[in-house]
Amino acid sequence: MVEVTDFKDIKRNKNWRVLLYGKPGTGKTSSIKNLKGRTAVLSLDDSSKVLEGLTNGTNFKIDQTKPTKELGEFMKNNFSKIQKDYDNLVIDNVSSLQSDWFAEMGRKSKNGISNEIQDYGRWTNYFNRLMSAFYNFNGNLLITAWEQQKPITTASGQMFNQYYPAIRDNVVDTISGLVDVVGRVIINPKTGNRGVILQGDDGVYAKNRLDNRTASTIDDLFKFGSDENDVSTISTPTRPGESSKG
Repeated sequence: MVEVTDFKDIKRNKNWRVLLYGKPGTGKTSSIKNLKGRTAVLSLDDSSKVLEGLTNGTNFKIDQTKPTKELGEFMKNNFSKIQKDYDNLVIDNVSSLQSDWFAEMGRKSKNGISNEIQDYGRWTNYFNRLMSAFYNFNGNLLITAWEQQKPITTASGQMFNQYYPAIRDNVVDTISGLVDVVGRVIINPKTGNRGVILQGDDGVYAKNRLDNRTASTIDDLFKFGSDENDVSTISTPTRPGESSKG
């Protein structure tokens, strides 16, 4: 059934989808502490220990040696209840899932180690179908990933190494295109403060279609709709050769 909503009734700070990526230890999982309401965490890399002491959510941890079976059971046994009882769903993290999925397929191969050619096409189909199911969550969706770099060439012929989510190229555009925000989490090396880059360029893969912020502190990230720029604690250059600020 087609959902009809007048422009004036659209709420950009409700039922958002966010993809956060960064190096391990930069605070992607810890950012969950800033979510309002009840939160369900699907732990794919066992990072949820940092959530110790919180009282507003539930952690669902899969066995990383058999991700396809565990995720199938999660969707069958838990997803409908999460839809009813939780305000936020966190998928933490898809880079780890990708590694574990290929490891699982390698164990099922002829030699019990190497991945076969068809695995790469199967991963694309599996991942896209899994994300489509998660996108049906009727609440806020937070997805985390590690980061990697890839060389890109601009229209003028300049070459850069761009930071982007550590997911295979044939699925990263799909997952990034269907979320409202893609942010790179960084740490100020001088102050230790954590921030999120929300505006993309040649050096960083990012976007923000929920408000006008180009960057945010990690604590204020989920306050969408405030239209307040907060770059005071972010000092990591977004392009090679740029000077630091903050």
